[in-house]
Amino acid sequence: MSAMPERGPTTPYEALLQFLYQTPVGLVQTDNDGAITLVNPMAAQLLMPLAPGGDLSNLYDVLGAHAPGLRARAGVCRSPGEEICDGLRVHLGEAAPPGAPRVLALRMLRLDAATLMASVRDVTLEEQREAVRLQSRLREVSRLDALTGLPNRVAARERILAGLRRDAVSRLAVLFMDIDRFSHVNTGRGQAVGDEFLRQFGRRLAAELQPGVAELPTAPVAARLGDDKFAAVLDGPDWLEDPVGAAGRLLQAMGRPYVVGGQAVQLTVSAGLVVVDKPTEPDGDPDALLEDARLATREARLAGGGRMHVYDASLRVRLQQRAAMEATLRRALQHNELHVVYQPIVALGNGAPVGAEALARWQHPQRGAIPPSEFIGVAEACGLIGAVGGFVLRQACVEFARWRAQPGGARLQVLSVNLSRAQLLEQTDGPGIQQVVREALADSGLAPALLQLEITESLAAQDEQVQAQLRRLKALGVKLALDDFGTGYSSLSSLHQLPVDAVKIDRSFVSQIETSAHHQVLVEATVRVARSLGMQTVAEGIETAGQAALLASCGCDKGQGYFYARPLPPSEAAHLLLGGSL
Repeated sequence: MSAMPERGPTTPYEALLQFLYQTPVGLVQTDNDGAITLVNPMAAQLLMPLAPGGDLSNLYDVLGAHAPGLRARAGVCRSPGEEICDGLRVHLGEAAPPGAPRVLALRMLRLDAATLMASVRDVTLEEQREAVRLQSRLREVSRLDALTGLPNRVAARERILAGLRRDAVSRLAVLFMDIDRFSHVNTGRGQAVGDEFLRQFGRRLAAELQPGVAELPTAPVAARLGDDKFAAVLDGPDWLEDPVGAAGRLLQAMGRPYVVGGQAVQLTVSAGLVVVDKPTEPDGDPDALLEDARLATREARLAGGGRMHVYDASLRVRLQQRAAMEATLRRALQHNELHVVYQPIVALGNGAPVGAEALARWQHPQRGAIPPSEFIGVAEACGLIGAVGGFVLRQACVEFARWRAQPGGARLQVLSVNLSRAQLLEQTDGPGIQQVVREALADSGLAPALLQLEITESLAAQDEQVQAQLRRLKALGVKLALDDFGTGYSSLSSLHQLPVDAVKIDRSFVSQIETSAHHQVLVEATVRVARSLGMQTVAEGIETAGQAALLASCGCDKGQGYFYARPLPPSEAAHLLLGGSL
């Protein structure tokens, strides 16, 4: 057998053809009509499922059903090197045999005036990965709050559920936060300022939680639940060793001032905390925990705001009782079961009556007298305080004007009526407090200067917006009195900043004035500062002659209390007030 002749060296052209033939990328060369003049095995393998009858002679025919505009686009691109398409996705779908590519990517360009070149790739896995990434991104977006970038309620639920299902002897705590009086920021400074405040609040909340971050399964999470409501899922040993203390410190940090648009904004936060021990029950309900925390927050707001309430099982019982009381109170308003009583106010110098404080009372047909402590809070919580307060104001103005018109009535110089926080601040569908006061005065004919509206010290000292509302009330010609002075947030040094005409010294000071030199000095100081500011002083809760004498010696102008008279029905109050002495 003769030896085979040795093959000569491969030419560069042959090497190039061999490379193109074996490359894992499909390559196709065509003329202007799409007739295939060169195709490598990879291109044939990828395109065959598309070829009608297995005919790979013309690329336009093969791709006709999937890229019908390709022939026209190639006819427009006439310059050598010009790109006809790049990354054009060809979806085979169910037409592809099992295991065959589902998605191809086509790139096509012009080599010269008569030749086109196309590359074909299998991008099925790439497209699947893109779909997974897209779904993941969409899922993340659906779990984030658009304004603050914090996790939203959906993400918070997931985090709570994970904590409940974790098989560990530990705790889980949920803190619900509601920003007090946030609506006034939006109303007074505009939505842009409100939105920026919420963004800053969210950033601070997330930052405050970071020091406690451990591994992800037990990291605390901040979330925005909507509007001005946020939540913190407290997890991990740094937060749960003392969840009440940790939550309290967090709220203190959240209440520090914010700088928005170059201006300081400081709002308090009401919060509700739910602590779950041993969260190992797989059927735990995140929505139930969030609702419990929300209910606890509502209790904090009803208590005046700026504080935290820890949820306990008795809260739901109280809520049920409150709901029953609300229904009964609504019926009482419809059936005129409420009435007004009056406690005389006297001049401490001579004991002569100079006015009265009007107070709401409720006489239930079956239960008898229901104390205000049981129904005023309910009225505030359910939005009925406007109706209750409006009734008291109108009734008192009518009766006081009638007393003033009787012999001896000219000595009556002050009708005092309480305003609640809800009446002063809350937005309602009915008339605002200014309109209610204006109408009560007009309907009764009572001079505005005779009406004194009482507000608590803590309410008057809250912020500029509250004080602006008080100044609008004063513009009606009425007087304002600071009730329960000494128990709130203000002090003698800040008394001049409050737009009030009178200071009512709290009964807790009056009750100890005979036995405590400290309390006597405080009363004396209050009287001196009020007088220097042109304000009247009224002492509440006087029960003994000694208290009355000491208050008079301190220079206090007026007083009221059981020593003079209990709150009385209109006829009895009129008899004492017009009689001239008590």
